[in-house]
Amino acid sequence: MELVDIGVNLGHRSFAADREAVIERALKSGVRTMICTGTNVRGSQEALALSGRRPGVLFATAGVHPHDAARCDNTTIAALRSLAARPAVVAIGECGLDFNRDFSPRPVQVEWFRRQVALAKELELPLFLHERDAAAAFLEVLDAERPAPETVVVHCFTGDAPTLQQYLRRGYNIGITGWICDERRGQHLRALVKQIDRTRLLVETDAPFLTPRDLRPKPADGRNEPAFLPHVVHAIAACRGEAAVELAAATTANARRVFPRLGSG
Repeated sequence: MELVDIGVNLGHRSFAADREAVIERALKSGVRTMICTGTNVRGSQEALALSGRRPGVLFATAGVHPHDAARCDNTTIAALRSLAARPAVVAIGECGLDFNRDFSPRPVQVEWFRRQVALAKELELPLFLHERDAAAAFLEVLDAERPAPETVVVHCFTGDAPTLQQYLRRGYNIGITGWICDERRGQHLRALVKQIDRTRLLVETDAPFLTPRDLRPKPADGRNEPAFLPHVVHAIAACRGEAAVELAAATTANARRVFPRLGSG
């Protein structure tokens, strides 16, 4: 089983002491490619630097998460454009809207989301997107900017059926995490994942967050790792009534199509 983890926060401080061991465990588990998520300019620079330590294995995104939108200024887009010129940067993001926590004012989130969508269009790069409790405003921006649907990745989808249908009707790609393994919060997702066309399905851990709750044995520190992605894939496959090995092959092919800079593996 060969997998692509499309979203791992490998620069997170929880990986500082054993990052190389984490990467090795991922490789041994079949996760051959990992995309390190950038959530602000500095974090995107760090993600790019990490990718340089494992060329062809680690890649990066460059973007500003809605939580950090209030810190954007007139240098932000130029900095992201410069980062995106590097071949290891495979997408603009993580960007989008989060009206659940509102760490940045909503109008500010919308403005910087719009600017990053425009940048991705300009550079002909995919979008790695975050949306929480903000589907209407999120779609309003995307419908106005009209990025190519096949370049849009809705990362870590945890929403409801009407929201999923809106994304699927537009032809967007959907990332699924270990949330589906959570018997408390992820129960609805087990039914919804069946509705996603196999050609639009992507998989990710969002490590060190969203550790699968049904993982056995549980990690002593509670930390998620990209090595746990096969567990997530087996859970998704079971929900869809598919063979895990076939689903793995499909999601890997999808990732390499959606993010062309990953290459053919």
